[in-house]
This record gives sequence, structure tokens and C-alpha cells, in this order.
Amino acid sequence: MDALYTAVATATHGREGRAVSNDGKIDLALAMPVELGGNGQGTNPEQLFAAGYAACFGSALGLVGRAAKVDVSDAAVTAEVGIGKQGEAFGLKVTLRVELPDTLDEATGRKLVEQAHQVCPYSNATRGNIDVDLVIE
Repeated sequence: MDALYTAVATATHGREGRAVSNDGKIDLALAMPVELGGNGQGTNPEQLFAAGYAACFGSALGLVGRAAKVDVSDAAVTAEVGIGKQGEAFGLKVTLRVELPDTLDEATGRKLVEQAHQVCPYSNATRGNIDVDLVIE
């Protein structure tokens, strides 16, 4: 694959440090969430992953919607990223909650969401590695 764009970010001190993009647009304090024993005084990798996945999936949905000549511009995607023990290691799970426009019938909406799941780079990267549940609301 030839990259059309490459994002670059550096994190220091792991989950208790800082994440900075090379262009300075991201400069965030990182902290473990309270649920994992941290102080919760910063963002965490799961939140960043959730934000990226939600935005990317929304763009993929727009792409397949335009190709099908269906307006999904009012759709909203919420990504829930969970972390937990998976054997001796840690793993992730994702639920994508897709809120479609009321004007869209259920069958068409489901078809577009499933197509977006095939097109979205995050979905392609996680396929076979992370359980991803699609919920249409």
C-alpha cells in the first residue's frame, strides 16, 4: 500500500505521560483511567482510539452513502472501546453505535453500515483481532 497521508505522534512515559503530534495539533496529557487504578487526570489511548474509529467510520459511512445516493450526512457514530484482561495479556473490544437519520429505512441503513464496516480502515485493521459489534440506533 502506498500511503496517501501519514500521521505522526510521539508518546512519552506510556499511559502516564504525554502524546504530541509532529504538527503540534495534538498535545495531550495522558493518564490511566480511574477504573484501571489511575488518577484520570488526562486522556487515555482507548479514548483516542474511540475518537479516531468513530470519525473514520463516519467518513466511511458517508462514502458508501454517497455511492448509493443516500443522504447520511446527519448520521452520528459513537465508538465504545473497552480494555480488559485477555489471558495473561490485555485486549480490546469495540461497539460502534451508529445513529442514522430517521428518514432512512432499516434495511438500507443496515446495508450501508455493513458496507462502511468493509471500507473503514479502522474496521479493516481490527478485523480478526478485536471483536467489533455494530449497533444501529
